[in-house]
Amino acid sequence: MTSRQRFDVWEVGWIAGFVLLAGFGAGRYFVLNYHEPFVSPRETGWLREQYGPGKWSENAEEWIVRDFFRDERGGVFVDVGSADARTGSNTYYLESQLGWSGIAVDALEEYAPSYERDRPRTKFFALFVGERSDEEATLYVSAMYEQYSSANREFTARYRPDDAVARQVPTITLDALLTRAGLSFVDYLSMDIELSEPPALAGFDLVRWRPRLVCVEAHAETRQAILDYFTSRRYAVVGKYLRLDRANLWFAPLD
Repeated sequence: MTSRQRFDVWEVGWIAGFVLLAGFGAGRYFVLNYHEPFVSPRETGWLREQYGPGKWSENAEEWIVRDFFRDERGGVFVDVGSADARTGSNTYYLESQLGWSGIAVDALEEYAPSYERDRPRTKFFALFVGERSDEEATLYVSAMYEQYSSANREFTARYRPDDAVARQVPTITLDALLTRAGLSFVDYLSMDIELSEPPALAGFDLVRWRPRLVCVEAHAETRQAILDYFTSRRYAVVGKYLRLDRANLWFAPLD
C-alpha cells in the first residue's frame, strides 16, 4: 500500500513548493522540473474521494479511466509509451485489480524486466511506434530523466540538455503491433510518447480498432494535430475530464 500512496505525498509537497515559489516569484510561475500543467486538488477532489486516495498513475489518469469504465472488469488496453510496469503506469491498476490484459510498448528496453516480474497479463514490446514499420528511429535518451526521452532532441534538452544520448530503435506501426499481438479489439488506448503522437497516430486505423476511450498526451506543439486526427474520425473530446487533466486529451467515439 505504501507505493500506491507515494504520489499523494509527492503531490502535497509539490503543491506546497509551488505556492512558496509563487510568493517569491512576483507573479511568475515555476514548474520545478515538472512538465505537466498545474491542476488544483479541488478539481480532482471528487475523483480522489471515489477512487483514491492512492493511485499508480502520475496524475489523475488512473482515476479517470476507472470512472469512465465504472471499474469494468476484463477489458483490453494498449499502453504506448508505457514506461515502468507499475510506477507512473496508467494501466497497472486495470490489470492487477480489475483483471484487464493487453500490450505495453516503449522504446526503452530497460523497462522489459519490470513487465516480466509484475505484469503477467501484459505483452511488452521494446519498439518505437511510428508512421512506418521496419525502420529505425533516433531516440534521445536522458540518463537522469528517462521519462523525457524523445525523438525530438530539443524536447529532451529542455529537461536535461547535457546528458541526452542518441539511440537507434526499431519502428513499428500501431496497426502492425496490435496485429502481431493477436488483438481483435481495444477498449482503452493510452499514448504518451513525447511529441511523437501525431506520426504514431498516422500508423493507426482508429476506425478499424475503435477504442472506447483514448488518452493522448498533448503538448502545445502537437495538440492541434491530435485534435484534427480524432475529430476527422468522429471522436470527440470527453468534456467531463477537461479540467481534471491538463496534460492529456481524452477522446471517445461520437456514437
